Amino acid sequence: MKSITKSPLAYLISALFCTSAAHASVLEDTKFTFGGYVKLDAIASQYSDGSLPSGNIGRDFYIPGLTPVGGNDEGTAFDMHARQTRFNFSSKTALENGKTLSTKIELDFMATPNGDERVSNSYSPRLRIATIEYDGWLFGQTWSTFQDVSVLPESLDFIGTTDGTIFVRQAMIRYSHGGFQVALENPETTVTPYGGGGRIVTDDNSVPDLVLRYTHKADWGHVSGAALIRQLAYDNGVNIDTTETAAAFSISAKFNIGKDDIKVMYNAGSGMGRYLAINAANGAVLNANNELEAIDSSGGFIAYRHWWNDQWRSTLSYSFFDADNELDLTGTGVTETTSRVAVNAIYSPTKALSFGLEYSHSERELENGLDGDMDRLQFSAKYAF
Repeated sequence: MKSITKSPLAYLISALFCTSAAHASVLEDTKFTFGGYVKLDAIASQYSDGSLPSGNIGRDFYIPGLTPVGGNDEGTAFDMHARQTRFNFSSKTALENGKTLSTKIELDFMATPNGDERVSNSYSPRLRIATIEYDGWLFGQTWSTFQDVSVLPESLDFIGTTDGTIFVRQAMIRYSHGGFQVALENPETTVTPYGGGGRIVTDDNSVPDLVLRYTHKADWGHVSGAALIRQLAYDNGVNIDTTETAAAFSISAKFNIGKDDIKVMYNAGSGMGRYLAINAANGAVLNANNELEAIDSSGGFIAYRHWWNDQWRSTLSYSFFDADNELDLTGTGVTETTSRVAVNAIYSPTKALSFGLEYSHSERELENGLDGDMDRLQFSAKYAF
């Protein structure tokens, strides 16, 4: 992370964008920082039931619900990209009332649809984070309060323990005090049609998702618990106008063992949908009366990181996902379980530069018994600045 305080850049910004002495004074009291990393990923995947098609985002990083099932032949694929590369820009301003105002903007290149691999391999930047923080309040888009980002294991994959991880970034209003956090976050409902047959993304919610979290920190690490209360809603403007209330919990912890650490997470409840395993199961299903019924699901992971010496380290992890589908409503063509086991070795000749190799084995099974697995070998080179 690089810092710029009262630098020529600050005065250049002042000259270009400030129209008054007051604006220039704010810049003089502002500390700017920028950071990010450049990362190359080379990924070789072998599928037991046919390969994912070219351009599928599941070939660039692991998405549990996309592991192919029910195919007749094995498939292989090799992909190389630098799409995880990211950049962030932050500011921190000392205000005249003695408080501090902070902002952050972060971009990467993992937007979909994919870019053209024939000639230029161009990818569009996408917004990851955009926040304003003041006096305990946060306004903007960042990691969901329902997600404990600090327990994400070190992985070459974009996420890693995806099956059992809460993983959402969205707009919110959040208040933090000590170890407590409460947030109102952007809602969205995903629905399985009656009898199965795909996913309906509704955008019909009338109230935000409510998240409560408490984190206890100590020398040995931390433990954190969170509750999610949300409305699931679907209105097709014709013959369906229905809502359902759902709730779930998440508990996570990090335990320091000398320089090593163990990270764990467990999540369970109704209507989690998109919050868990990148929407491996939808939040709700329509019944025969065109009413929503929340889908129960659970998932978790455990990961152990060991430092061999100051330059070499490895992480061994296991994650799982399980959906409790009502088969008379969802049909049997929906995901029942997924899992992933992975191990890596990462070498850092300097703090900012790292090279790594990671092997993972993933499995997915549908309610009808069709299953498939994927073996993936990934090499990464990363420079953080």
